[in-house]
Amino acid sequence: MKKAFIFISIVYIFLFVCGSIFSFEEKTIILGAAATWRAAETRTSITEARAVRPHPVLVLSSASGTSVSGYSAATGVWGNFSALSEHALDMAVSFDEREPRLFRDSIGNYRLTIPNDIESVDRASARAGSGAALFGRSGAAANSGPIVIQAQNRNALFSTGNYLRDFTIEFWLYPLNLENGEQILTWAASSPSQANRNIAQRISCSASRNRLQWSFTNFFASVNGSSGARYINLEFSGTTPIIPKTWSHHLIRFDASTGMLEYLVNGVTEAIVYTTATGRESSEVFTPVIGNEGYFSLGERFSGIMDEFKLHSVCAGRSSIQRYVSTGGRMETRAIDLGNNLSNITRIDVTGGRTNIRNSSIQNGTQQNEYRQNGRFKFSDDSEMSFFIRASENPYLLNTVRWSSFTPGSPVTGINGRYVQIAVDFYPSADGESSPYLEQISIVYLPGEPPLPPRNLVAVAADGAVQLRWRNSPAENTAGYLVYYSSVRGELFGTDAVLGQSPIDVGLTNNVLIEGLRNGTLYYFRVAAYDRVTGVINYHVGEFSAEVTARPLAGLVP
Repeated sequence: MKKAFIFISIVYIFLFVCGSIFSFEEKTIILGAAATWRAAETRTSITEARAVRPHPVLVLSSASGTSVSGYSAATGVWGNFSALSEHALDMAVSFDEREPRLFRDSIGNYRLTIPNDIESVDRASARAGSGAALFGRSGAAANSGPIVIQAQNRNALFSTGNYLRDFTIEFWLYPLNLENGEQILTWAASSPSQANRNIAQRISCSASRNRLQWSFTNFFASVNGSSGARYINLEFSGTTPIIPKTWSHHLIRFDASTGMLEYLVNGVTEAIVYTTATGRESSEVFTPVIGNEGYFSLGERFSGIMDEFKLHSVCAGRSSIQRYVSTGGRMETRAIDLGNNLSNITRIDVTGGRTNIRNSSIQNGTQQNEYRQNGRFKFSDDSEMSFFIRASENPYLLNTVRWSSFTPGSPVTGINGRYVQIAVDFYPSADGESSPYLEQISIVYLPGEPPLPPRNLVAVAADGAVQLRWRNSPAENTAGYLVYYSSVRGELFGTDAVLGQSPIDVGLTNNVLIEGLRNGTLYYFRVAAYDRVTGVINYHVGEFSAEVTARPLAGLVP
């Protein structure tokens, strides 16, 4: 019998030690990849891309939309130009909608009519945002229908009868061939002449010898009528050849104070003319007068992609023509619950890289990717990601904790708590064309252990009460004890005691009198230690002590 007892004791000790070892095993929580990025709660200039890795990754957002941060307020060499801004946007057609029939002006001043043969390309082939408009994919540009855009309210800059001052037109272009005669953009309307006869009014942008040629017919008028001619006609073209299957940015801006009409390609001035009677500065300025029933026509005879077509009510400073803004973007996760107080973060593993889709082809969607696992996520083109972490026992107090930087894959020290939050700063390449991407974050941690149970629990019966005593838990993180009691074995949720229903929080004491019990009734007791950090409502309760019993009787004194 003695041998059997010794054997059982050895088995018990073995299982206790093994259980303690296993309880200290590292655990991992995965964000991103197959686990999705739902935990990436806060995203500033960050979006998901699906064409980089097998699962969606987080990358910088290239969509400027109507955000002021999407533009540069650089001052041009010809005067104090205004910054492109949300307030100055008159039209913004991003083509980011998944289906062409959903293309729209996000400002709401214009309505779009989309022909059936217009297609939409995805983020991999778009210049900015999540999509772009594809014209004449088969190469038969002459048979492709245009996107027609018409003003739908008086707020629209190009609404009938408006006398314009400053304005800016800009768009991105990716021609497949750029053959002579391809019509990129047209504005057509009818305008009254001095003899009150309607004449054709037109802005035309077409391809000629691998350049874009612009003409303005009956668009700029002499407002005061002092000139012998009511309208002035202008024609000019760029000097730099437009390379097929390459994105280029085109911007026309007009300064009504000087009459300067400037054409820029990729931020570089290609042509300057003056809408004056003499064709030079310091002369009577002809300004735009919008005719009747006018409309824009995009891609009427064009084979290629157009993106981010915008109008502004200012003579704008140079637009930010980089794919990604230099300030980058940021992602912050929600508070990730590790399940146990005092959990210890040991390491954060990260996979990701950088991607450059500057010259990706719409035929094959090829991208230049560089993959990396852990270490510094800084690349040769100066794109990079920086990583930060903070933790707390209370998710509502995370904002009061300072962020700590970490290097993925390296040991993390001094970060403890039940709730952890990760932040990542994304920065583009020096030329603004490449973005780092984040594929997966793995949070590796040791779960916090609840305190061990108290030892040597003793129950002494009294009159209508039971005196409980025990030896304290050896755990240093013990914040108090819970006393469980019941008159039914196995339930431990009694309600008789004066101190309240089970369990009773008795604090850090190891000696308590449980009064208000019924004499003659056998009661069962267990005690558990708990830890609890200030501000955290929930207990982190350890295992029960051994069970003890006692029966209160009249006249007994503990």
